[in-house]
Order: sequence, then C-alpha cells, then structure tokens
Amino acid sequence: MTVTIFPRCVLFDLDGTLVDTAPDLGFAANVVRAEQNLAPLDLRHYRPVASAGARGLLGVALNLAPEHADFSRHRDRFLAVYRENISRHSRLFPGIDEALQEMERSHIRWGVVTNKPDWLAQPLLHELNLTQRAACVIGVRDGLQPKPAPDLLHHACDQLRLAPVDCVYVGDDRRDIDAARAAGMRSAAAAWGYIAAEESIADWNADTILQAPGNLTSLWC
Repeated sequence: MTVTIFPRCVLFDLDGTLVDTAPDLGFAANVVRAEQNLAPLDLRHYRPVASAGARGLLGVALNLAPEHADFSRHRDRFLAVYRENISRHSRLFPGIDEALQEMERSHIRWGVVTNKPDWLAQPLLHELNLTQRAACVIGVRDGLQPKPAPDLLHHACDQLRLAPVDCVYVGDDRRDIDAARAAGMRSAAAAWGYIAAEESIADWNADTILQAPGNLTSLWC
C-alpha cells in the first residue's frame, strides 16, 4: 500500500538511487581485472552489486571476499581508479532532476546520505553540480557507522536541525530501509535502483515503494 508522506526534507541514498554510478564503478573494476590479465565484464554483471561498493564490485570482478588476503590491495587500487574517473559517465537517473527542481520550488530541502566514503561522495556531487543545491551531503567518515546503523541519518538530521520524523529517506537497498527505521525516519524504496533479481522489495517493509523517479512527487503532493 502506498503511504503519502509530507516531509520537510527528502534524503537520498547516492549510488543506485540519486545517481547512476554503475558505469564508472564498473570501469574501475574492469581496470583492476585488466591488471590481472582478465577480460572486461559487461556492465550488466556489475549493476546489481553497484550499491555494495568495493565489496560488491570486487566480488564480481575478482571473486574476492573482504576477508581474502589480497582484498585490501585490490580495493585500494579500485578506489584510486574510481576516484580518477568518478564522473566519466555517472549521471542523475532520468526524472531525478525534475523531481529535485519540484522539491526546490515547493521549498522542500533535499540531501544525500550514503555509505560511499565522504572523500568520494563529496567530489562526485561537486562534479555533477549538485553540492550547492543539496542541503547536506553525508558520507561515511570516522566516528559514523555505515547503514544499516542509523548514525549517518542522525548526523544529517543534526546538520539540518530537523527531527527524523520530519524527513523521509529514499534508497534502493534493504539496509537503507533498515537504517531509516532505526533512525525513526520514514522510508521509500527506490525500485529503479541496483536491485538484484532475487530481491523482493516488498519484503523490506518500506513505508512506500516508488517505481520511478517521477513518483517522488507523491511524497509531498
């Protein structure tokens, strides 16, 4: 059932919700593969795991788990290549900019809360000319646990001087919905995101499911 929510601020996950970053993440993963004399993989292999960051991308690219002895070395290389190519092809999902403009016309603030490290999230938003428009950009940093812990969302509320009940969090992963619930914030599942075929969004128990970015206006209209 769709629930109409009237937020003072809409907070977005970044990868797979606000911005289609999979092409650049996949490019970095394929550079790491090439350095191991492996052929590149098609983007379709990377897209379902793009929200999981280096853990997901290297799991597909090199079949490496975080506990593997070589994981840290390949992760550092992957992140370095990604930072150098962070906005080659990454773009807002179709319909997102129109929704952001409508929020701005309606005097509803919006921001970004992501498990992406802050040192990657900040330059990406800057290069996409979104920094000045966003009310906050919160990435993982020292002292803040990543989602599904509520730390990042609570930090955003502190920065915005809003209570969690005044916000809604939009994300394309179960951990986004769990983090919102833990923070005392309402949630919306982004069905257009990087969702594995075996996932059932209905099982996440979000307050609402949005099928496309154009449906974002239902959060306040």
